[in-house]
Amino acid sequence: MTDTSDTRPADSETQPPRQSQLHRLMRYIPLIAPVLLWAVPCWVLLHSGQHWPPPITLGGTALFALGLVGMPLAMARGHGRRQQDPAAIVGDTLLGTSWVLFTWSILLGVPLRLVLAVAGVDESQDRARMVTWSVLGITAVLLAWGYAEARRVPRVRRLDVQLPRLAAGLDGLRVVLITDTHYGPLDRTRWSERVCETVNTLEADLVCHTGDIADGTAARRRAQAVPLGTVRATRARVYVTGNHEYYSEAQGWVDLMDELGWEPLRNRHLLLERGGDTLVVAGVDDVTAESSGLAGHRAHLAGALNGADPELPVLLLAHQPKFVGQAAAEGIDLQLSGHTHGGQIWPFHHLVRIDQPALAGLSHHGTRTLLYTSRGTGFWGPPFRVFAPSEITLLVLRSPHLPHLDGAPDGPAHPTQAGDA
Repeated sequence: MTDTSDTRPADSETQPPRQSQLHRLMRYIPLIAPVLLWAVPCWVLLHSGQHWPPPITLGGTALFALGLVGMPLAMARGHGRRQQDPAAIVGDTLLGTSWVLFTWSILLGVPLRLVLAVAGVDESQDRARMVTWSVLGITAVLLAWGYAEARRVPRVRRLDVQLPRLAAGLDGLRVVLITDTHYGPLDRTRWSERVCETVNTLEADLVCHTGDIADGTAARRRAQAVPLGTVRATRARVYVTGNHEYYSEAQGWVDLMDELGWEPLRNRHLLLERGGDTLVVAGVDDVTAESSGLAGHRAHLAGALNGADPELPVLLLAHQPKFVGQAAAEGIDLQLSGHTHGGQIWPFHHLVRIDQPALAGLSHHGTRTLLYTSRGTGFWGPPFRVFAPSEITLLVLRSPHLPHLDGAPDGPAHPTQAGDA
């Protein structure tokens, strides 16, 4: 028998893997992004041929420089160790404003100048100034509209979802999904009350919250979250953690939701019985839970399904859509998720799609699994929603064992496409 006690791994095995150039560049994004968000609009609006009077050029440049310096400082004070809500509001608002300015400066900068040249606007200065006023006008309209969209009570999105394994006794089960409420620096206690009032009009059998309740600890955001205790469901109210809970003492949120009468489904399940048939309602912690270092927090699907009859249909709550890979491997019937916000401020959804398999709506995965991804009920950070409306979702579960008429009052029958924008 060979003694391996003195065996040394090869040098190549002891060396940590070299970081790719892309990973090294990713470290500099927090430094590069603010510069791009403010420098590009500054150049397009002030310095690309407009020839404004010196006071306008100097004053405008100073404003952009102030945004470049002030935004990261305000966000650091607002979302860092100090948790200063006024600073967070300023930083978040500047972030949303700079993103919209940056987007439309790029989209309109060169194309509009070409269009104006073809249209016969001869002076390059005139074309440049028209671009400036167009970008500023579009930005102002989108920010005003986006703010109203973010602060309103979400519209209810209704749809039927047919699950092949759903027994007849469970047909018509009404599931309401809210998620990503993100109670935060802007006090939305009244908004929270109105959301809960809307949920209560839907006569749900099951109400689900798939995480990211708030930005901040349960003690800090308690007043905004307390209305969740008024939500009514005939069978159960269930909740799973999102990634933002793990920035803000996740166990405190689990305890508060339990206090408010919600069942925290932390890698466990409950059985929902109706009409003599049974649905397994399971939940897992967010995929970031294990890296948080909190004892017992991790996404563990096997634990969530432990003891459940494998012949029964399963409804799974998981905060992030990308958990659907594991769900599909286990043959889960329907996963409910949030996290994406539908991109929240267009065209940020293109970046979301890099990280997630679905942006919004109903999608198929594997041979059996359906995923419903909500755009979210609230908003994170910048108080704007642009081309990504918030939602409260009513899903009516349908059994293939009973006939159904298309165009039923509960909504369109059996949508199957990922996203509905």
